[in-house]
Amino acid sequence: MNILETIASHSDAMRLPLYAVTVTGVAQRADAALLSLHWHGFFRTTPLKMPGVQLASRPVAPSMARLDLTGERSDALEHALLEAAWQLGAWDLERVQRPAWWRLGVPAIEVTEALRAFGHVDDQAHPNEHAPEAVPDREDMLREAGRRGYVRWLFRPRKCGIWSMVSDDWDDTLDSSGGRSLPCPVVPLAMIEPMRQRTVYRLGRASKWLLSPR
Repeated sequence: MNILETIASHSDAMRLPLYAVTVTGVAQRADAALLSLHWHGFFRTTPLKMPGVQLASRPVAPSMARLDLTGERSDALEHALLEAAWQLGAWDLERVQRPAWWRLGVPAIEVTEALRAFGHVDDQAHPNEHAPEAVPDREDMLREAGRRGYVRWLFRPRKCGIWSMVSDDWDDTLDSSGGRSLPCPVVPLAMIEPMRQRTVYRLGRASKWLLSPR
């Protein structure tokens, strides 16, 4: 399992800057997880051109891939994510734990967040034609998460990402490429109950104050 290589290969194929990287796994399931790469870009849904008429563009759909975790340690996925986020210059890595959402009286927002975590977008009228790899058991993972809960990680890469357009003067840990060299000094923390926790691993470091313009 090399998350950094997977991200790099998808980025080379798409030739678009990344906005965010998310990984979602079913709670207490250690054999697989869903990697989603969220791109900053738009595409035309039709080649038709009409003089004086600007046809709407749609956001490029996320690329998805299945991460095979068979035989890995329980903390191997989070360790790999910390290393990838560190090398790609992310400011932090967020981990959220969410409970089962197939239950009576569940708030609609919890269902929406779960669907999005497993790659379901609001507009399903146009299939994801830009995903290099299919994830055949994604629906099974979604249903299992509805019964058991799920964990979702997120980081915003500076290297290979749209965040490279933001000045890096405030982050003392970045090198000239916008990334960082291994080893990553941050280690995974154990997950605790209940399944409604948010953990943020701070990777960047700033030694000076940022003052907003008046």
